[in-house]
Amino acid sequence: MLLLRSLLLLVALSSAASAQDGAQIASGAKDAAHALQLYLDGVAASEDRPDFTKPPASELFARVFDVEQLSTLPPAKSSDLPWALDWFFDAKQSNKRILLFGAEPGPTMDQPALLRNLKEYEDQYASASNFLVRLAAREVTAMLQFMDELAPEQRTPVRQAGLEKARDGAAELIAGSIGSMAEGMRPANTRQMTAAMRDTRDVWATFIAPNERTQIIGLARKVSGLVKDDETQKNLAEFAATLAAAK
Repeated sequence: MLLLRSLLLLVALSSAASAQDGAQIASGAKDAAHALQLYLDGVAASEDRPDFTKPPASELFARVFDVEQLSTLPPAKSSDLPWALDWFFDAKQSNKRILLFGAEPGPTMDQPALLRNLKEYEDQYASASNFLVRLAAREVTAMLQFMDELAPEQRTPVRQAGLEKARDGAAELIAGSIGSMAEGMRPANTRQMTAAMRDTRDVWATFIAPNERTQIIGLARKVSGLVKDDETQKNLAEFAATLAAAK
């Protein structure tokens, strides 16, 4: 617990970083992700359940998935790529730890544990999805700028393979977010998740591979018929239309 309190203090101090400094914000998020892992480990050891409605979990979660700080940053540039990659990794791992909290280890997914966590921590999942989609869009923008700035001989097969892997990862992130909404999420949560897709749709329309775009468009239209919230349906329709219009 002493280590956790020390990390919490470090996180608090790092919050004074300039809202314009993505690298410092991402560094603070990394510290918060580490402290969140320690918190979850401690809760698991006591055979309890995490409580994200109060500190320290609520504060740590907010720091890892800090969509407000992310929104204050200036437009993405190629030099953002290192810290954007780091922040995305830490946030994605934190989201995974929450979703798989209490899951039994083994070769297959512990579906009952996953479904329980998705239901109990639906608000956190939706906030994390909102954040991850927005950060991923910034990461992709920085990545494409970085590739454009390389000389032809620097665009090695390894870098090209990394770019293709990122395309697949983006498609998986978007499809997973859309698919999860078919399970009867609360409208407030589906609105913020689809708003993230709507706001970043121009990035995904040109970045995601055509065959995966087609699958995502079909999924978005299917889920739109399952949800009953008008704003969610509108967001999905705008998102799907942009992807469909892409060349």
